[in-house]
Amino acid sequence: MKRSIEKVVVLGAGTMGARIAAHLANAGIWCALLDIVPPEPSAEERARGLTVASPEVRNRIVRAGLAAAAKSRPAAFFARGLEHRIVTGNFEDDLNLCAEADWIIEAVAENIEIKRALLARVAQVRKPGAIVSTNTSGLPVRRIAEGLPEEWQQNWAGTHFFNPPRYLKLVEIIPGPATRPDVIAALTEFCDHKLGKGVVVAKDTPNFIANRIGTYSMLNAIRLMGELGMTFEEVDACTGPAIGWPKSATFRLADLVGIDVLLHVVRNIYDNISADESRELYHVPPVIEELVRRGWLGNKTGRGFYQRVKKSGGESEILTLDPAKMEYRPQQKARFASIEAGKAIEDTRERLRMLAGPVLAEKESDKAQKFIWGMISEMCLYAARRVPEISDSIVDLDRAMRWGFGWELGPFETWDAVGVEAMVKEFEKEGEALPPLVTDLLSSGKKTFYQSAQGETSYFDLASKGYKPAPQPEGVLILKSLKDRAKEIEKNSGASLIDLGDGVVCCEFHAKMNAIGGDLLAMISKGLARLRTDFDAMIIANQAVNFSAGANLMLILMTAQEQEWDDLHLMVRQFQNATLAIKHAQKPVVAAPQGLALGGGCEIALHGTRIHAAAEAYIGLVETGVGLIPGGGGTKEMMIRANERAEGEENLDLFHALKPVFENIAMAKVSTSGEEARELGYLRRADLVAMNLDRLVADAKQTALGLVRAEWRKTAPAPTEPSIRVLGEEFSAAAKLAVHMMLRGEFISEYDALVARKLAHVMSGGALTSSQLVSEQYILDLEREAFVSLCGERKTQERIAHTLKTGKPLRN
Repeated sequence: MKRSIEKVVVLGAGTMGARIAAHLANAGIWCALLDIVPPEPSAEERARGLTVASPEVRNRIVRAGLAAAAKSRPAAFFARGLEHRIVTGNFEDDLNLCAEADWIIEAVAENIEIKRALLARVAQVRKPGAIVSTNTSGLPVRRIAEGLPEEWQQNWAGTHFFNPPRYLKLVEIIPGPATRPDVIAALTEFCDHKLGKGVVVAKDTPNFIANRIGTYSMLNAIRLMGELGMTFEEVDACTGPAIGWPKSATFRLADLVGIDVLLHVVRNIYDNISADESRELYHVPPVIEELVRRGWLGNKTGRGFYQRVKKSGGESEILTLDPAKMEYRPQQKARFASIEAGKAIEDTRERLRMLAGPVLAEKESDKAQKFIWGMISEMCLYAARRVPEISDSIVDLDRAMRWGFGWELGPFETWDAVGVEAMVKEFEKEGEALPPLVTDLLSSGKKTFYQSAQGETSYFDLASKGYKPAPQPEGVLILKSLKDRAKEIEKNSGASLIDLGDGVVCCEFHAKMNAIGGDLLAMISKGLARLRTDFDAMIIANQAVNFSAGANLMLILMTAQEQEWDDLHLMVRQFQNATLAIKHAQKPVVAAPQGLALGGGCEIALHGTRIHAAAEAYIGLVETGVGLIPGGGGTKEMMIRANERAEGEENLDLFHALKPVFENIAMAKVSTSGEEARELGYLRRADLVAMNLDRLVADAKQTALGLVRAEWRKTAPAPTEPSIRVLGEEFSAAAKLAVHMMLRGEFISEYDALVARKLAHVMSGGALTSSQLVSEQYILDLEREAFVSLCGERKTQERIAHTLKTGKPLRN
């Protein structure tokens, strides 16, 4: 019988426990969070006459943990107020809540005896068949549950979430010796579908998969830093985006995780890997010992490898630790010619070959290239030696590093990117012994760990010494694989049309940052034409990091600087016609934004029949940041949503429905999640959010097919039919007063005020003095006139140029 997980209890409201509970609340799962009763009231509680018997005192620790999660940055919750979904309590009064739970997650301190003592108490109230797991980063799962009944052992596992749980995709599931297969299947399905996780089943070895490889890489970086005489900044420059790792790189990551946590992980590995050939590398480095001794534990204490301080002007500055003096000094920018050259190479595989190439070819290389070769070569060797010790599958090992540490390429993908044969040749020159996995690969006549053909990826399996299909979760659609299987039916430099099957076509963007230009608009038009004749529904989706960062600002700037106003009017009109065509298509069009969906990208999504957004979708009309207002119908669509709210909600008139729309657009407010996008009005009540980004395309397809099955028919009035109520002078006067007050309070600049007044003009219906109905086309014409007029302003052009150069808005 298939197991169902509907109620979850989390034991321990520390950093991980509270944030796991937060993510369960994000997913809409019933969740209780429990922690210990304080030994005594605090001084403040005593002053208020409270005792240890007072509920407020007894739940102080759990409430503090939940409050810390609610305040954390990056945010643990999708939206404000979600923390109220979580039931709180303590181990003494509320442990009986475990009797209601389908899954109990223990997340107390990383101490086996503390965990065992608590779980023995849980065993007395847990209902038979309930799954119990420990969230440990590396303690032996089998030892934690020793001595507990056989039925418990069958429903027991390790579940290692990565911090922060909302953002890091990986969950390592570690079966115990007697864990039933259906328990692993239930946890895998729940974490995948409900929590949006990538699941890797790991062996019960020290620190499992990701922390074993990641910790090795961090310690190897410290070793190489000493050998090459490098600074912390230089190491972080070499171990960040240059090699496809996150910006947190090595030492910023250590500060984020906590240096005391790192020390614990390193010691745990060292104590439990007597047979590991690299065990001596796991001696805790002196600098880490000293940082922990001083209590400089990273971000949570305000200082670690880096320290953020306030300058006299109120701005913050980041200082760097000088390990020789154990003092902080101003940052020194790392300067390496090879790293700078690599920035021009977008493809990570190609960039890695460039950075490692001089070492492999015995050509002159700078310090960064020597360091990077030492990092990736030793990491690749170490990972190959850990198969099958920590995992039987190179796929799981690669996924663990991509999902848990944010690497673009896992170790074996890195082998293939740099070149297995080239790396082996260098290792042989260096006298390195090759792992059996590598020798078996080469002796079988193969040259890569992965191969792809007709949209299917296979991997080299050590046990069979041959290729096996890489496992994929059921129900996931990968656009690249579909294209490899000849499902691409139209293509230009900016976008493609892909047949998803079942009568659904996908318009996929693949321009740089998916900036909206002529190619994308042309493909939308072709897609809508094919929709009319050949398909039942269309989705607009892609599997890049970002859905679309907005319009092609460089093209807008150049056209404005050349004062080609007719061309600008034509460009905006073409975009407006494309968004109108999406909205008024006779068959359903579902937009599936993920990552950034800003400006024009947001406008495309707003015009879909439905939006099926990723949980991590950052949606907003941000044009005011570059001195413009939305020109592709974004203001119009938000005005329509305000009209709908005013008509559908009691005690809400149109003025108060329009007010937050004006504020959000004027302040360029961007949602911090798909759910917050609903609060900001970008998503309607019927729109959906996908927890698992990998499933977004497939989910959007199912949403489109659901509309087809429901025989959806377009009900929107024609673009020229008066259907949008505007308030005229009533709204215009109030908006201008609000702008004036913001200006007087020095919250905005004079130019911000000018842009906001242009927006107020559009939202008021132009020069109308009273409330009346106007058409979509009427508002679009106002948008276009305001957009083009602002393009002619010098300060708008300065803002666009600054954004193109720095990626940041300019307030002039």
